[in-house]
Amino acid sequence: MGHQVIIFDISVVRGFWETQVKKHKEIRKKEKERLAQSSLEKIKQEWDFVLECRKKGIPQSAYLKNGFIDTTVKILDKTEKKTQLCKKSTLSDETDKERSKFIFQLSGEHWTELPDSLKEQTHLKEWHIYKTQIETIPAYIALFQELKVLELSNNQITHLPVEIGCLKQLKELNVSFNNLKSIPPELGNCENLEKLDLAGNIELTELPFELSNLKQVTFVDVSANKFPTIPICILRMSSLHWLDISNNKLKDLPQDIDRLSELQTFLLQKNKLTYLPRALLNMPKLSLLVVSGDDLVEIPTDVCDSPTGLKFISLKDNPLETFLYHDTEDNVESERDREQFEKEFMKAYIADIRERESMPCYTTKVSFTIQL
Repeated sequence: MGHQVIIFDISVVRGFWETQVKKHKEIRKKEKERLAQSSLEKIKQEWDFVLECRKKGIPQSAYLKNGFIDTTVKILDKTEKKTQLCKKSTLSDETDKERSKFIFQLSGEHWTELPDSLKEQTHLKEWHIYKTQIETIPAYIALFQELKVLELSNNQITHLPVEIGCLKQLKELNVSFNNLKSIPPELGNCENLEKLDLAGNIELTELPFELSNLKQVTFVDVSANKFPTIPICILRMSSLHWLDISNNKLKDLPQDIDRLSELQTFLLQKNKLTYLPRALLNMPKLSLLVVSGDDLVEIPTDVCDSPTGLKFISLKDNPLETFLYHDTEDNVESERDREQFEKEFMKAYIADIRERESMPCYTTKVSFTIQL
């Protein structure tokens, strides 16, 4: 005995249900229109609005107009935005307070040494000490194992302790415009260092070879010192992006300067360079080169026409008035102030260059002068 199969027309069933769905949609549409015209819907909206205002603590005077509830007022939106801003402000304040717990700041010429209480705050992550009369940094700095920023600019520091090499987490070291005459080799142990600023110490003439270990450094400023050549350790800093060795005693550049393959900004003005090596053309990422043009007698033409978009700037050094300097503290301070002023000028000048959209690749002799 075979199976019985019932055969029916699908199209008839589908047509029936489509008709029913259409009727249902029409009924819902008419009901929605009726509610929209009904005063009950408006009352419901007003009541919901009032409940929401009460939850948020908004007074009636803010949404009542001539005794009637004005639901068109954007008070809820304003309150929501204000609440979010308050939350963000609170979080920001809490973050700032939390961050301030790990930062030590000190300034003022009345300070001649660090406070004794500092040695107990080994949790600190940043030191910012500037414009003081402090001459030495104590050996207990080795206890600050979480220290990441050591900013010691514009003081009277004569030397750095060898214990600075214990700061394995240190990322930024700024000892610019002090009285340093040497740098401890132990600084090379700070393997996570990224920024090194030794500008304006005036008497620095060399750096220890051990600084070659600083492979993470991207920024080095050794301007306003007395370097006769670029230190070998700097040439071995393979991640270097910015090098400022302006206002030193350079007479030439090493032929292997292209070892700095990641270098982008190279500041050489106010030296005694007479020529530029062709090795500069082998530095693919070099985008800004600043030199002093008065003593240059040979410039590779390819430098000016570099296909990499190199901006080559030749500055003219206008000589300052000649002074009969004596070896006095006042004259040293005046020289330091002058160097600092020139550095600020160059920073502003370079920032302006980078902001220009259409700048020529070659700028001839931009002159600047300063008066004390």
